Amino acid sequence: MPLLAYWFYPPEVKVNNEVPLWATRELEKLGKLSRNEILLLVFVCCALLMWIFAAAWIEPAMAALLIVGLMLWTGVLEWNDITGNKAAWNTFVWFATLVALADGLSSTGFISWLGKEGGLLMSGISPGVATIVLLLAFYLLHYLFASTTAHTTALLPAMLTIASTIPGMNMEVFVLLMVTSLGVMGIITPYGTGPSPIYYGSGYLPTKDYWRLGTIFGAIFLAALLLIGYPWMSMMF
Repeated sequence: MPLLAYWFYPPEVKVNNEVPLWATRELEKLGKLSRNEILLLVFVCCALLMWIFAAAWIEPAMAALLIVGLMLWTGVLEWNDITGNKAAWNTFVWFATLVALADGLSSTGFISWLGKEGGLLMSGISPGVATIVLLLAFYLLHYLFASTTAHTTALLPAMLTIASTIPGMNMEVFVLLMVTSLGVMGIITPYGTGPSPIYYGSGYLPTKDYWRLGTIFGAIFLAALLLIGYPWMSMMF
């Protein structure tokens, strides 16, 4: 993969002996860990411990809110830091609306209806072709979502319902393909996963290059999943 990245987007500077010296000077400028940096490290570790070991006593969202409150109280963060983080608010709004929408679609019976109708439309298609069609649809529809969480919550139940109505469908292989695709589809857009807006916002890659490289590597990953992953998974189950 690094070699492909080098071919498709070669660096402007390939050799520079000054980089190690520059990095050393920048590290020296940073100096020792400041009070806020030490507190941030402690708070992050506390959040991880609560999420991993204390989920039975405190909700993960409440744990995160508690840590944010402590960061504000100790001065690690200021309120302007929170309100000014546009990427975080954008992700929050997408999460809130799409997760709620997915829950509403399920509770109103839309997912069941979609699965039934989708199964009827694919009733004459072989399980192998249906698997590829559903995987392609699931993968490409990620262009409409701002995170893999929202994508999974909204679409995965519908895809599984449709697949379960197709005679002869190997559900173990289908489920494995679906969840594996979630790990590689985030590259296709600047908003495809939670960290993507941070990478995109750094300005390191121009917008057109981000979309172009996302399309290229997204196609490579999808082709690898279909040509290598699908046959291998079929042999496993």
